[in-house]
Amino acid sequence: MKSEKIGRRTLLKGALGAGAGLVMGSSAHAIAPIKRPDSGPGRLRLSCAAYSFRYQLQGQDSAHPMTMLEFISNCAKWGCDAVELTSYYFDDPPTDAYVLSLKKAAFLHGLDVSGMPIGTNYCSADPAERAAQIAHTKKWIDRAALLGAPCIRVFAGGDAKGNIEEQRKWCVDALNECLEAAGKVGIYLAMENHGGIVAGPDELLTLVKMVDSEWFGVNLDTGNFHTDDPYRDVARVAPYAVVAQVKTEVVQGGKRQDADLGRMMKILRDSGYHGYVALEYEAAAPALEAVPKHLADLRRLIQD
Repeated sequence: MKSEKIGRRTLLKGALGAGAGLVMGSSAHAIAPIKRPDSGPGRLRLSCAAYSFRYQLQGQDSAHPMTMLEFISNCAKWGCDAVELTSYYFDDPPTDAYVLSLKKAAFLHGLDVSGMPIGTNYCSADPAERAAQIAHTKKWIDRAALLGAPCIRVFAGGDAKGNIEEQRKWCVDALNECLEAAGKVGIYLAMENHGGIVAGPDELLTLVKMVDSEWFGVNLDTGNFHTDDPYRDVARVAPYAVVAQVKTEVVQGGKRQDADLGRMMKILRDSGYHGYVALEYEAAAPALEAVPKHLADLRRLIQD
């Protein structure tokens, strides 16, 4: 019944008190954290992002080519619970038969599909380009529903050189239209902290609080806050995450360094996050050597 459907913004007005949320200015509050079952500390499950093997999947590593089916098989051998199937490496066009072949392979290997990242830019000044980005998102919502992926990662786009308020409005309008389609098939859209108009935690949460949908949240990338204290900023955003991508490095104070993965896992648990932790490997060591080791380390940390 329509009377039973209460929008996120309406709920927030009633739920947020003067001291609730994260302060974005003198009086504005971020959205309430994702409501999760009261089942204790965060329950984490291990996934791996296909993006970790971008050179192999794109044929740029001629000595070690890899298909998406081989990626799925490898993740099973490496002890993952799930796979993150990045849309960049799907057959083009992504036919039903191809999508179903990936779904079948994951199932037969005992793996979930934790998510499907896509690339988007909702901040173009060209209305036709924004419309194309919305159509692109809706296409992948259909693909995710067929695949059985619960979540799609999206980017905001934009940059600090333009009118931030205008870009933010374009982005929110596009997201709201996409979320109408996503909610009908039970797919989350998750906004990543990926530069542009969502480069920092304040900018990200300012955007997120403007979107009125129960099918929206944050794709938290632990390596993408290039600030004086990325751990602090990850902790601020973690309560709003519906999926997490973990990198093995952080950029702190302008210096790239190894991430304290144990600290990152504690931050996620303490925030109450339940869900997948997808290793997204970008460091210099060869992925085929480094990824299995990092996955083993993450599995141990998740189980501790």
